[in-house]
Amino acid sequence: MIDYQQYQEAAEYIQSKMPYPAKVGIILGSGLGELADNIEEPTTISYKEIPHFAQSTAIGHKGNFIIGKIAGVPVVAMQGRFHYYEGYPMEVVTFPVRVMKLIGIETLFVSNAAGGVNSTYHVGDLMLIRDHINMLPNPLIGPNNEHFGVRFPDMTRAYDRELIALAEKVAKEKGIALHKGVYVGLTGPSYETPSEYRFFQLGGGDAIGMSTVPEVIVARHAGIRVMGISVITNEGWHFEGDYTNDADEVIEAANAAGHKMADLFTGILQQL
Repeated sequence: MIDYQQYQEAAEYIQSKMPYPAKVGIILGSGLGELADNIEEPTTISYKEIPHFAQSTAIGHKGNFIIGKIAGVPVVAMQGRFHYYEGYPMEVVTFPVRVMKLIGIETLFVSNAAGGVNSTYHVGDLMLIRDHINMLPNPLIGPNNEHFGVRFPDMTRAYDRELIALAEKVAKEKGIALHKGVYVGLTGPSYETPSEYRFFQLGGGDAIGMSTVPEVIVARHAGIRVMGISVITNEGWHFEGDYTNDADEVIEAANAAGHKMADLFTGILQQL
């Protein structure tokens, strides 16, 4: 079990490298590195350097912690995340979020690559996450860490309504098409069967992925407000099953949509 001192040691190391404080954190998912490339005055820290940090093994996850500015706003960005399917326990998957809390992060932006199960979604589209369905182990199971939050945190507003409204406003101003839907978090690493896609669509899901939800739960537990966006990288609503899912194609689709994601995040930060 991770103790509070380990979170503190990781946070103190990162703070020792930070040229200025930051209140905004960003977690960049598969293939979404363009936003990281837009960070001004970057200070890059490899996860290998940070005490008690795990290593990213997923395709498209570089494994860097970047401190810098976007649109003049100080940010810290995770260039790659940890996943349950990599074999990490949930406290390791969510470790960076609690470290971000300790270094002063108050607002967290999360992004991911996801399969669309809403039939109006197509490859390259962006979906603003309005809610989620959690099919992963809850990261708060076990003794509650009172340093971060209460035993039973509220999840009725997991995704901040003011940030959602701001994202919609910025998207409209910039002419960026933006869906709004429900993200389903599954364990992976196998992609879903056509019947599973159909099942989760009937259950209210719009997009499916293998990350994000544990980070959001831990962020909300710690009092960090959250906004999330998915890049639709494959279409799972063709229920006859005459398609396949390929990890390399998912990364390519995420990279292709990266400029829209970067433009949207930059616009939001300018108006925070």
